[in-house]
Amino acid sequence: MFNGGMATTSTEIELPDVEPAAFLALLKFLYSDEVQIGPETVMTTLYTAKKYAVPALEAHCVEFLKKNLRADNAFMLLTQARLFDEPQLASLCLENIDKNTGDALAAEGFTDVDLDTLVAVLERDTLGVREVRLFGAAVRWAEAEAHRQQLQPTPENKRKVLGKALTLIRFPLMTIEEFAAGPAQSSILTDREVVINRRIFVVGFGLYGSIHGPTDYQVNIQIIHTDSNTVLGQNETGFSCDGSANTFRVMFKEPVEILPNVNYTACATLKGPDSHYGTKGMRKITHESSTTGTKTCFTFCYAAGNNNGTSVEDGQIPEVIFYT
Repeated sequence: MFNGGMATTSTEIELPDVEPAAFLALLKFLYSDEVQIGPETVMTTLYTAKKYAVPALEAHCVEFLKKNLRADNAFMLLTQARLFDEPQLASLCLENIDKNTGDALAAEGFTDVDLDTLVAVLERDTLGVREVRLFGAAVRWAEAEAHRQQLQPTPENKRKVLGKALTLIRFPLMTIEEFAAGPAQSSILTDREVVINRRIFVVGFGLYGSIHGPTDYQVNIQIIHTDSNTVLGQNETGFSCDGSANTFRVMFKEPVEILPNVNYTACATLKGPDSHYGTKGMRKITHESSTTGTKTCFTFCYAAGNNNGTSVEDGQIPEVIFYT
């Protein structure tokens, strides 16, 4: 460009992809070692420093970005760090997003990130926010991306632009209420995905309370894979009852995946006075979803061991709380 066999003969050299302020910052650094960068010029200066191979100025720009990294600009800087191949800066951005996920997702620049950056964040196991908020943020991003691609923000187009990102949302970690109020109503998921091939996720049990009036119980609930005797879900907790024959919900810490045509053992060990109990239990119950019409069939059988009076017909665990 400036000398050698490919040097231009023009008295003026046009640099169409370089901002004037960034190029002046580059020249000032080359001639005086003075660093002149600010929030408005740092990204264009970094680009210019990389374009003309001035690593010392690159380092100053990256250091400036590190010092000014905040939750409200973490996604924007992460996108730039990935674009300019700055792994250390990218790592710091991801750490900031982990610690301040809610604020980072709410930032104006979040919906401007590219799909690969969105995927890189959703793949992480260290985000400090519930999955339902991640889903909401992904939908907001999809709306913005649909507009960028000049598409109508229909559920089908949102699903299209999300691509792999949609599969990274951990829907089983949502509560029943969260899933029903959000993803299930979004029309982004297909019926097949909502049904999930008839497997279900158990989130808790409904248990009977004391026959002697208001009482606090200590309880340990478990779901065990019967054939392997593997505990799939467990929670040692407590619940308060009012002495009525109503059921009282006790939840697992995380949903437990239940696959079709596999035997599982539901366990509840209560510490406290005698409780109410059910009678005339049925061996098979079919539950039909009021929203999708999907039918889920439960078949009950006797479990081995000491069941303390609970069987298919009588006893505790009158309610299984689940979603499909």
